[in-house]
Amino acid sequence: MSKILVIFGTRPEAIKLFPVIRALAAISGLTVRTCVTAQHRGLLDQVLAIADLAPDIDLDLMEPGQTLDRLTARLLTGLGEVMDAERPDLVVVQGDTATAMTGALAAYYRKVPVAHVEAGLRSGDIYQPWPEEVNRRIVAPIAALHFAPTDTAAEALRRETIAADTIHVTGNTVIDALHWTADRVAADPSLAAGLDDIALRFAGKRLILVTTHRRENFGDGMAAIARAIGRIAARDDVAVLFPVHPNPNVVSVMDAVLGDRANVARTAPLDYPHFVRALGMADIVLTDSGGVQEEAPALGKPVLVMRETTERPEGIAAGTAKLIGTDEDRIVTEIFTLLDDPTAHAAMARAHNPFGDGHAAARIADVIARTLARTPAPKDAAAHAL
Repeated sequence: MSKILVIFGTRPEAIKLFPVIRALAAISGLTVRTCVTAQHRGLLDQVLAIADLAPDIDLDLMEPGQTLDRLTARLLTGLGEVMDAERPDLVVVQGDTATAMTGALAAYYRKVPVAHVEAGLRSGDIYQPWPEEVNRRIVAPIAALHFAPTDTAAEALRRETIAADTIHVTGNTVIDALHWTADRVAADPSLAAGLDDIALRFAGKRLILVTTHRRENFGDGMAAIARAIGRIAARDDVAVLFPVHPNPNVVSVMDAVLGDRANVARTAPLDYPHFVRALGMADIVLTDSGGVQEEAPALGKPVLVMRETTERPEGIAAGTAKLIGTDEDRIVTEIFTLLDDPTAHAAMARAHNPFGDGHAAARIADVIARTLARTPAPKDAAAHAL
């Protein structure tokens, strides 16, 4: 039996890894252990509940207001102790968080191979997204297996001299999670019934779904976003659904600038079934998130990205997403264009989703199992590739 230790700590990691955990657990000859750092406590627990996952190890490292260096130190030592106790044959990390970076580094210190899910995303600017861009670059030379979601991501890894035979283009596992959750909600609408009142309240209006939490937008950028939301919601035909990230740098600005507005529903962060329903309800998505740039196109929703750069250029190239920054007037103009020009809206809504077909987790699990068993790829492997 080969032992795999899957490490994650935030809501996005949990969403993107639960399909992988399920796929690995279905393969005989593998023991799958899960360790959560709880870098995001409440938001993480929401995903664990819907995915019916009970972590084997919970480090519970979240502290209010802790600095990045304190968090990094606690993660590195905590995960190192877990690896000493578990002695895994492979460590799996996902994405670009402090948990992923320190998990890879702790494994490297013990000469344990690392598999990196969602490898190869690059913005080209080490401060945007910050600190995620550098976290990903630290994991890359450590990882033994690189699961790139797209050809663009794979090419970025090859440019960094990552060995081509360690790179596997799989699609993004968030599409797996999105389809799985949408099917669950369709079969049991009570899983997302918490939005029933908002759906009734805003019936007949064009709905804008807003998410914002990026560190690089704190301060003036966040204030500009808040003012833009207020101007957008002033239209009688528009409503805004805004699950507000709990970070005080977001909450305080929205309280001060937005206050209470009839056409703005500010809610607590949505669990994943409710978020998937919200995506389905929305006409347009306004976000600075990374993962939402992948999820919204899968449901045919135009995405306006409040950043100067993105590590997911595939959406921009495909026409599903558009970079608009945080200038107040630009945000309002771009939203109004999509609201008032059906052709512009349709062009983004109908664009090809470049992020996968919903079978990424199975591809990842197959590569991991064959690697641990030292079994070569089947001759028809190309037929199973993305």
